[in-house]
Amino acid sequence: MADHSAPPACKYFNLTYPLPFVAHVEINRPDKMNAFKEEMWHELPPLFTYLSTSPSTRTIILSGAGPKAFTTGLDIQEASQNSALSPAQAHPALDGARTATRLRRHIDAFQACISTIELCEKPVIAAIHGWCLGLGIDISVCCDVRICAKDTRFSVKEVDIGLAADIGTLSRLPKVVRSGSWVKDVCLSARQFGAEEAEKVGFVSWVGKNGGKEEVVEEALRWAEVVASKSPVAVQGTKEILNWCWNRSVEDGLRYTSVWNSAMLQSEDTREAMMSGITKRKPSFAKL
Repeated sequence: MADHSAPPACKYFNLTYPLPFVAHVEINRPDKMNAFKEEMWHELPPLFTYLSTSPSTRTIILSGAGPKAFTTGLDIQEASQNSALSPAQAHPALDGARTATRLRRHIDAFQACISTIELCEKPVIAAIHGWCLGLGIDISVCCDVRICAKDTRFSVKEVDIGLAADIGTLSRLPKVVRSGSWVKDVCLSARQFGAEEAEKVGFVSWVGKNGGKEEVVEEALRWAEVVASKSPVAVQGTKEILNWCWNRSVEDGLRYTSVWNSAMLQSEDTREAMMSGITKRKPSFAKL
């Protein structure tokens, strides 16, 4: 599965290829229940930028290492000591405007790092198990598909630590789940909700029957293998068009699609897919 360049070295993310064209990214800090510290979110952009353009990658599974958690969100202890939010990093000489500018830049940078998952050209499926708290929701809503284990517990946790969620949940969750009442319920109360409720409101599209990580990763692999077998031109184009149309009118979406496909229909993939159906054989698509 070699590409022209090697993937970036990551301390807190494992990258494997369990199937052809299927990348599996594991958040790798299981001793801290995969809680994020600043070094981890800086590793995300180069990793997902690599996967986005890797010809040997067509679908991506994102999961958490270890049996306990997808991620419990921000490592509060580490953030209180070493981040821009910690008292040790405060600058008493700065006035309110300059302090606010410094914090805004920090938040903007954090947002941009997590958004690289959403901006990835390849479909990303979140295989969630155990705890998925705070930043775990921010990350999940950046993924294209979310599935979870039966015993998964979720929470938009930020109000419990004295802030409004600022890395994407409040912007993306209302679009993923169209019930404004439910979204405000879980965001304002920080209450936990389980897999059954997550599936009922449409936050996840599949829930395992037995509980635990193994089952949900197995289902993610099944889905990823199916998608990876399709034309990469068609799959990446479908994701691009769906994302572009998310906040636009039907008319704008139709126009964008026609312009997009006027180029992409010139691919050999269309002919290959059609001929394979006629000749009853498995199609083979060139790397993209």
